[in-house]
Amino acid sequence: MTKQTVINKTNLHPRNLHNNGYDFTLLCNTLPELKPLLITNKYNNQLTIDFSDSNSVKALNHALLKFHYHIKSWNIPEQNLCPAIPGRVDYIHYLQDLLSSTNLPSAFKDKSIVVLDVGTGASCIYPLLGHQVYGWHFIASDIDSNSINNAKSILQCNVPLVDSIDCRLQSDHKNFFNGIIKQDEIIHMTLCNPPFHKSLKEANQGSQNKWQNLAKSNTTASKQSKGSTKLNFSGQKAELWCEGGELAFIRNMIKESKQFKNQVYWFTCLISQKDNLFLIKQAIKKANANQVKVIKMAQGNKTSRFIAWSYFH
Repeated sequence: MTKQTVINKTNLHPRNLHNNGYDFTLLCNTLPELKPLLITNKYNNQLTIDFSDSNSVKALNHALLKFHYHIKSWNIPEQNLCPAIPGRVDYIHYLQDLLSSTNLPSAFKDKSIVVLDVGTGASCIYPLLGHQVYGWHFIASDIDSNSINNAKSILQCNVPLVDSIDCRLQSDHKNFFNGIIKQDEIIHMTLCNPPFHKSLKEANQGSQNKWQNLAKSNTTASKQSKGSTKLNFSGQKAELWCEGGELAFIRNMIKESKQFKNQVYWFTCLISQKDNLFLIKQAIKKANANQVKVIKMAQGNKTSRFIAWSYFH
């Protein structure tokens, strides 16, 4: 019988360095290029950036990575998604909690922690954060060669990371683990931020909705009035949508995970759409997993979650 656990949270993880917002003075000292991009929020007179502007978000990310996580150099192409650091590192912290609460079998004990990031993207953000915060070793996979090449270039600019993060190209877009996990390779956890939408049209509408929400704030309005906004809702096809959307993506991942049930302890994946949770749990049950956990995370008014399943008892 599958053991199920649901863990609810209301704030960023207690170990998250970004619980109290951003110290823009320190960040600008770390990365002077950020300073010209700062604006004042008319509602509280505090410094902020235009979160709909890709250049501003990239500069903020670079400053955060440099100051808090000692990543000296980081950049991504304009067409790729620009990740929000607080939410990404929250996933990492909750994975550490999951791992520390697990009684690992002998095959996984006394080994360096190895984590597989399925769809690492051009930013390579989860491996960078996971290694810098917890010293984990990573396999960073992606189906897009340009994303893998950019991830490799980030590592080359941060030489100490080269030996700890292994970038691997997935040659078959239908596979998650086949072609990536090597024979007899032991992996403690997988993580994944799956594509959300079912089509390009749906993805474009989602981006437009995000912009409209941000446009209500002073941040976006001030820049939009100058006609200088470059929307931060770009993304490659594989990052934004897939046939069947999030539900089909995760179901297919669950099916394939059975083949690696003795090599991976925890399989995990973010779930954006709460309504998908029941059917995803059913798919895990059908796959005969022995454990399943749903862990909720929160950032402001936004609630997210990830699901974890294991074939070990």
